[in-house]
Order: sequence, then structure tokens, then C-alpha cells
Amino acid sequence: MRREKILIVDDDPDIRDILHLSLHAEGYEIVEAGDGEEALTAVQRSAPDLVILDFMMPKLDGGVVCQRLKKDLLLRHLPIIMLSARGDPPDKVRGLDAGADDYIVKPFEPRELLARVRMVLRRTAQDLDANPLTRLPGNVSIQRELELRLMRQAEQPFAACYIDLDHFKAFNDRYGFERGDEAIRETARVLLQALQAVGHPDDFLGHIGGDDFLLITAPERVEALCHWIVTEFDRVVPSLYHPEDRSRGHIVAKDRQGAVKQFGFVTISIGVVLSAQQPFQHVAELAERGAELKAYAKQYDRSLYVKERRGGEPDLKS
Repeated sequence: MRREKILIVDDDPDIRDILHLSLHAEGYEIVEAGDGEEALTAVQRSAPDLVILDFMMPKLDGGVVCQRLKKDLLLRHLPIIMLSARGDPPDKVRGLDAGADDYIVKPFEPRELLARVRMVLRRTAQDLDANPLTRLPGNVSIQRELELRLMRQAEQPFAACYIDLDHFKAFNDRYGFERGDEAIRETARVLLQALQAVGHPDDFLGHIGGDDFLLITAPERVEALCHWIVTEFDRVVPSLYHPEDRSRGHIVAKDRQGAVKQFGFVTISIGVVLSAQQPFQHVAELAERGAELKAYAKQYDRSLYVKERRGGEPDLKS
């Protein structure tokens, strides 16, 4: 069973020790940071479920860290409990205005802190069925959204975009799972930024798992969204590679059969299923057709999307 992960951020090592002992005893996995800059790095590397953040710290104070996290499209739902030695109402207001979900004054009673941690985690889980890596809606929300769209497909046609990465296993083998997680989070950012740039509030984005995502939009918006995603993904993906691999334009890794070969940069494939082309009865039918279109796209070894023409023929776009 997965343990929930908590990032403790405080420049006082004694406070970190108290928090670590109390929370670890309750079964939480603990990550620590000693200042605001370390905190931002630790969030990216460890993907915590909750941050306990000291308000007054060197380099970057807790308020600035909180604001930066809440401005990140991928981290805005990450719950934060602010700690401070200053309990005056104006200080509490500053912490909450920065985006903190709760505020505790030092010295604190460990049992109260544990109760607040449980409350914030429980409330977050109830509010957001989220993939732990990207904080995007997970499979429960995806299933619910697709069932709702299918019920309305006659009056409101939709486009379901099944998205995943190519050469991702080779990337993981070359750089390790931590860098692989970074690539998945970067993909999620590209998808969210596409929705901000050319999407609509009615659009939906979910994380199926691993490197698989689902985006649902209106048929008239799908071309612009997919083109934006493919273009932006190809622009940012080289930054995930070491300079020497970047200059070569490829990495060397084993394929699924164990043979050593060259792999180009990770690319993105999108299979676009249009509900207006045929009536779908079940979510599984949508997923099966999306998988077929993605498989067709993957033959071309570049980032692109595949959309059905009338008559069922795939239409390749990049």
C-alpha cells in the first residue's frame, strides 16, 4: 500500500526532527528541506502529498514558496500547512492569502498537528480524485466524465484525445525513474498550457496512469489543441536530456527484446476519437478506438496526432 508523502520545510533542524518523528510514527513517508529554495526543488523531485512549510526562512520565505507552488498549473492542488512563531491575526492572514490550506502557530502540540494533517489530506482526497504524480484527475474522474459525455453525445458531440509518449521506456532506462517522472510532469504541463492557450473551461484533462493521458474537447477545438500540444512538446522535450545526448539527437538503450539500439527523443502520439463519426455505447469502445489510432500514429516515429476522417480512415497531422 502506498504511504502518503509529506515534505517538511523548516530552517530549524530541531523542529524538523520533532515533525519527522511524529509524522513517521504515524506511517507517513517524510522528505525534508532546510530553506525555501530546497523546498521548491524537493517538491519537483519527490511529488509530496502535503507540505508543512515554515513561514520565516532564509533565501525564500514560506509565503513566497507557497505563492510559487500555487501558481504552478501542476501543483496548485498540493495542500500546504503553514507554520509560524507569529500568531497575530495579520500574520495568519498573510499565510492564508499566500495560498496555505491551514496555519499552525509554534510551539505546537504534536497531536493537534497530526489531526490537522489528517484533516487536510482527507479533504484534499475528497475534493480531488488525483493521480499522485501530476495531481490531474485520475481514473475514477475519467470514467465519470466519459460516461457523462456519452450520455450527451447526440446533442453535444465531443472529441476524446488519447495521449501517450513514445520511446519513454528507453528514456526511463537511460535516466532513471526520477527523470522519467519529471518527463511525465512536463507532459502534463504542456497539456495544461494547451488548454489555457486554446482550450475552453468545458474541456477535460485526466491522467490515466504512467505516460497515458486523456483530453476531452469539442470537435471544433481539437485541431488547434492537438497542433499546439505537438508543437510545444517537441520544443520542450530536448531540455530533459543531458547536453551530450541532446547534441547527438539520440540515446542508446535496450529495446523490449533486450537488443541495444539508438532511440530518438521522446515524442508524443495522440489518437483523436470523434463521437460524431459513430455512436459509442460504452467507455471501453472509446478507449479501444483511441488505442487503435495511437498505434497507427506510433508507426511514424515523430510527434503527431491521428484523427478519423469520415468513413473511418485515419488522418495524420503534426
